[in-house]
Amino acid sequence: MGITQNNFNDILALNVDVITMGNHTWGKKDIFKFIDHPKLIRPANYPKGVVGKGYNIYTCQNKKIAIINLIGRVDINILSENPFIIVKEIIEKIQKEVDMIFVDFHAEATAEKIAMGYFLDGKVTAIFGTHTHVQTADEKILPKGTGYITDIGMTGPKNSVIGMDIEASLKRFETTLPERYKIATGEAILNAVVFETDEKNRVKDIKRIIK
Repeated sequence: MGITQNNFNDILALNVDVITMGNHTWGKKDIFKFIDHPKLIRPANYPKGVVGKGYNIYTCQNKKIAIINLIGRVDINILSENPFIIVKEIIEKIQKEVDMIFVDFHAEATAEKIAMGYFLDGKVTAIFGTHTHVQTADEKILPKGTGYITDIGMTGPKNSVIGMDIEASLKRFETTLPERYKIATGEAILNAVVFETDEKNRVKDIKRIIK
């Protein structure tokens, strides 16, 4: 729940281009040490004045690629600005200076993610959902050409309850008493999605990955 300096350094060592955040952005106080790193972005619809940035533009293979991070407002218990209004403002600001735009929408409600997909259809290259930890089987290219999937899933322990120890999770559900979550151990899985783009920077294929 959150990211530490060691976590951050380990991910960067794998040549990752950008790290997006979500509802646990401030879970570890370490983040204030590196919140302004160019490869780290937090939800753009956190209130104005909050440290960090909600989007950034990166250069890859001579392409200008914008990454926007958003957080949902339905059933997620985070005080934030309207993600639909904020993302519209960002796109209007940067659309003429980038070749592609990718959006990570960190949200709980499936309906909110799907609605955002149609809201951004034709305005961004692709939008993918995160947060619910379970990969969805609804990858598609929307009518106006935007690549979409409701949730890309998680990377973490395979035999777990969304990454957490099974017994601790069952105790919480069975007794309704507070029980400290702990990360499960054992075999891990990787969930991911590959968006393949054409010469016009539009998504032509989507491939889900479960390893």
